[in-house]
Amino acid sequence: MQSNTAAQISTIAAKPILKWAGGKTQMLGELLPKVPSSYGRYIEPFFGGGALFFALQPENAVIADSNPELINMYRQVADHVDDVISYLEKYQNTSEIFYSVRSLDWETLPKAEAAARTIYLNRTCYNGLYRVNKKGQFNVPYGKYKNPKICDTEALHAASQALRKADIVCGDYFLVLEHYAQPGDFIFLDPPYLPISEYSDFKRYTKEQFYEEDHVELAKQVMRLHEKGCHVILTNSNHPLVHELYAPFKIDVIQTKRHISCNGSTRKGEDVIVTVPPKQHFLIKLAPKPLPEQVSAYPPTRFMGSKSKLLSEIWSVASQFQAETVVDLFSGSGIVGYMFKAQGKTVISNDYMSMSATFTKAMVENNNVTLPLNEAKSLLVTHKESDHFVASTFKDLYYTDDENDLIDTLRTNIAGIHDQYKRAIAMTALIRACTKKRPRGIFTYTGNRYNDGRKDLQKALSQQFLEAVDAVNKAVFDNGKPNKSRNGDAMDLRIEQADLVYIDPPYYSPLSDNEYVRRYHFVEGLARDWKGVEIQEHTQTKKFKSYPTPFSTRKGAADAFDRLFKKFANSVLIVSYSSNSLPTQDEMVAIMAKYKKHVEVVPVDYKYSFGNQSDAKTHRNSVQEYLFVGY
Repeated sequence: MQSNTAAQISTIAAKPILKWAGGKTQMLGELLPKVPSSYGRYIEPFFGGGALFFALQPENAVIADSNPELINMYRQVADHVDDVISYLEKYQNTSEIFYSVRSLDWETLPKAEAAARTIYLNRTCYNGLYRVNKKGQFNVPYGKYKNPKICDTEALHAASQALRKADIVCGDYFLVLEHYAQPGDFIFLDPPYLPISEYSDFKRYTKEQFYEEDHVELAKQVMRLHEKGCHVILTNSNHPLVHELYAPFKIDVIQTKRHISCNGSTRKGEDVIVTVPPKQHFLIKLAPKPLPEQVSAYPPTRFMGSKSKLLSEIWSVASQFQAETVVDLFSGSGIVGYMFKAQGKTVISNDYMSMSATFTKAMVENNNVTLPLNEAKSLLVTHKESDHFVASTFKDLYYTDDENDLIDTLRTNIAGIHDQYKRAIAMTALIRACTKKRPRGIFTYTGNRYNDGRKDLQKALSQQFLEAVDAVNKAVFDNGKPNKSRNGDAMDLRIEQADLVYIDPPYYSPLSDNEYVRRYHFVEGLARDWKGVEIQEHTQTKKFKSYPTPFSTRKGAADAFDRLFKKFANSVLIVSYSSNSLPTQDEMVAIMAKYKKHVEVVPVDYKYSFGNQSDAKTHRNSVQEYLFVGY
């Protein structure tokens, strides 16, 4: 492998032979630190003046250009530098000689003389331009410089030494990359800059054109090189299309001078350097592992989006990192945070829904408190008059009058429990009892038209409550860590340390419904005792307004992910997301890559247990679940 450092490079005399519009000499200070410390072969398919090549002087290189006259010059300097020098020494800086030499057809000359002609015209023409007309004839005027250095013998010999180590190829960049690029190689790309215009650099060097669609094709090649395992650095102007094409990668904007423009006010510009590391293919592997028996103690739930069936895959990925503190940012049913607790992690569980935070207060944060069954039974008995809120507000909607009265009694008694964990267990049990007594477990409709005769629907609400208390009690265990449950916006979470952050937000898709509040408004109301919500009295279901969430639109979801990834940029990120959701897989990778050096996508075949799709009976509930991993 080749190895180069800035300290070594600074002592080397080799430098570009030609003055070159768009040359990278002024950018070397920015480019050299981005060059990988070791690489296989150096490849530069838009060679031009070759400033970076001459600065690095790699031991094994391929340099290429589509300009045959330019390639002839470099080949002759590499192999016959003394012959080139002897021709150069005959030239003088006069307009007569300049125009006489310019009129010659380089292809009819001996190759060494043609190379000397190229160097001479470059040194003495206006601004060092290389421009040809439609017939391929050089047509830049005489530069009128007083004393240009036409023949720099020392520089030519130094350049010859560097060029001899390279394969010098005349050809299209695409073919060069296809033929030569191998994993581990370093490719420097300095294509014609955007925007494309009559005066763009590429038209100065060749009769060919390089349009915006060519830049799009080049970007595809860069992605191919990335996938192949190559190091790539690309330069261009600070143009919107460049940012769009290379969004997944690091883009640095730098100030530069434009030496070519005849308008002084336009000689300053902004260039970009795109750094594309080789893709890592070997780190994240999906090998589902058996989970601790304790995980099975978590009461099963039909909560929309629950990851109970993906726990083994999530742990398979998470276990490949050293993480002691884990944040479950959108806890939902609470099962993922509980799984991490069972694995001995310190868990910080968060959700914007009070019912979810209640679950994790009872079974994730709580390490040792249970609610004795005799205390649970006493909650079923009226001790003081309730406010009859449920009985009056939801009469004839979801439950019988007796069941509504019992819910009001339980609400009132639970509110009087002093111990926060006993209170959380009791409220969790009430929520579970209410969902089990509800066909489909949701509150988007009234009545019992979806009653399928399940056993749960036949049990008394009191029995459901006591069975739920027993199930939650059995789930309580101490993992010896100070776990926390929080009810709040993920964006507002403040923590000192988060080794790993698991993110399972509402999925946005035009084909699905991610409004958790609309489905669970009744039990969410129970968890927060309808405090701080506005019931929409005109609705048949008496739902309340959904909480504002950025995940309800495509742009909002993309912006929210960007903010979250930035917020937790120092943590390992694992994101669950669905193949039928937006942002797309590529968009998610691009967003995460702004903040993480490595981004990998682990696909998992998954079928939703019930319809969070617009039609649950169609193929749309069979999807791929993605685990996006950033580290």
